[in-house]
Amino acid sequence: MDFSRVALSDDDQAFYDRTRALVTSLVTDEVLRRNREFGENFDEKVHLALGEAGYLAADWNEESDGGFSPVRRRIFNLEIARAHTPWYHWGTTSVVAHLVQQFGAPELAEKVLPGVLSGHIRLCLGYTEPEGGSDVATCKTRAVRDGEGWIINGSKMFTSNAQNAKYVFLLTNTDPQAPKHQSLTMFLVPLDTPGIEIQGIRTLDGDRTNIVYYSDVRVDDVYRIGEVNGGWTVMRAALDSEHGLTEAGDHGLQDVAAMVMQGMLMAEALDGVAAHVDVDDDAVAYRLGRSCAQIEAALSTPGMYGRVAIAQTMRDVSRDLMELLGPASVLPTGTKGSPDDGATEQVARLAVPVGIYGGSLEVFRNMIAQHELRLGRPAYGSSASTSA
Repeated sequence: MDFSRVALSDDDQAFYDRTRALVTSLVTDEVLRRNREFGENFDEKVHLALGEAGYLAADWNEESDGGFSPVRRRIFNLEIARAHTPWYHWGTTSVVAHLVQQFGAPELAEKVLPGVLSGHIRLCLGYTEPEGGSDVATCKTRAVRDGEGWIINGSKMFTSNAQNAKYVFLLTNTDPQAPKHQSLTMFLVPLDTPGIEIQGIRTLDGDRTNIVYYSDVRVDDVYRIGEVNGGWTVMRAALDSEHGLTEAGDHGLQDVAAMVMQGMLMAEALDGVAAHVDVDDDAVAYRLGRSCAQIEAALSTPGMYGRVAIAQTMRDVSRDLMELLGPASVLPTGTKGSPDDGATEQVARLAVPVGIYGGSLEVFRNMIAQHELRLGRPAYGSSASTSA
């Protein structure tokens, strides 16, 4: 296995230098402070600047269509992560934009995509419902035909970045009598449509997400994405990306595991703890070494397996790091007396929601068991013994 540094051409080195300079100038201490305060994982000024400089279009397009080469895509992603750029919602926008291009009406794609690539249009996900949990196919939000359009009623939970988005990629039920995977239809709903109410919610790790209510929301049929009752086919592509099931390229430059950006925060926290503890103490050195090995293994675990490994490792390692750092480890970023400026405290809070994003750890473990290991479906609710 070759872990050597990729040799950059003169043009790629110039791109690297230009990208680092731009990202460093955009992601200022004030941007990071504001993101900690409001928890939006988004900064419009940064997003628009990257769009104006052509980075959004280059990241969205394939190399054959004028997008990044694998080397430049890797450089860009690493620089975004290095600066802790408030950036997570670009992934959502990018995936949904591809689905609009693939399944949407041509006139809708022509209306939406230029704004996506310039940074002026952002897209968010409307999947989970307050009572639905991780099984999004149990959707109860209804879309009913009304002439040339649709009337939508219902509510969605965890619609992150709705307050900064122009459209929501909305999962609806259009045939309650059909089997649950054959009753779904997707829409790209403008969020300024009358009848939509967005309410912010703060999570344990300080992020903002939203609950969104839809009351007699009327949309034209042009906003439908894919066939009526064919929403599961459309949404599967987005779910595969979110779950880490997309195929890796043969160049070997993409992230190995899903949710690597969150995993790197854990690695940075470990470095900070190591700088403040007595590494000559055998017990301390052992625990640091064990945590380092766990993190490296998780970051090197591919796809959906890596998603589970990173989330579980974050829960395990954050406890060790807080114990090693001592009582001051609970002090958040920007607090006097915090030895690592709150890095460990942030990872400890992040460890819980990371195991929920896009589905709980239990859901992903069941998916691995059923679809990868062919172990069959779990017998939920069955008695441990059928004989009395």
